[in-house]
Amino acid sequence: MRNLNLFTVQKRLTQLNIKILTSLEFRRIFNISKRVSQYHLEEYTKKGVFLRLKKGVYANLSNNPPPFLMANKIYQPSYISFESALSYYGLIPETVYSVTSATVKATREFSSQNYHFVFHRIKREAFAGYMPIEMGGETILIAEPEKALADFLYFVSLGKRKLPDRLNLKKIEKKALITWAKLFASKRLIERILSDYRRGSQEIIY
Repeated sequence: MRNLNLFTVQKRLTQLNIKILTSLEFRRIFNISKRVSQYHLEEYTKKGVFLRLKKGVYANLSNNPPPFLMANKIYQPSYISFESALSYYGLIPETVYSVTSATVKATREFSSQNYHFVFHRIKREAFAGYMPIEMGGETILIAEPEKALADFLYFVSLGKRKLPDRLNLKKIEKKALITWAKLFASKRLIERILSDYRRGSQEIIY
């Protein structure tokens, strides 16, 4: 494609509503060679039009991609969980700066400019309890409230997380929480949850 300038690129990607794309997709959309594609991707990344999420994967910042979408695309399979999901549902008051996700692959972290993505490995049997939601015109995979809490509390039970000072459980269904927690096959986790609910506690403390 001739005359591949920034205006042409932004206009076409906006028409296609593309928020995240790979270098291969960029080549195919504009019918250009690998060398030309790499040149433009690097130039537009320097100018802040694209954000390089990882090798070969870019966010089109001019189309306002949600950070949760970026996380879903960076490392697959994965879904938003832990602190990010708890904050999204209003279960914790803290502002979360990293986007946290669950995956069955190795634990990984990705940082790009002001974005930080953390993926925590969980056992394959516990990789469930997530659902699609609409965000910014895109479909995002995120844990259900009870599953996000079960994921988080399991890591607390392992000593890999600290319980927040305030944890709002008013929106949490006990039966669903226990159902998801059982997937981790952790007797200590289940006993603690049951014990706190028997006491009528609004907080789970380890």
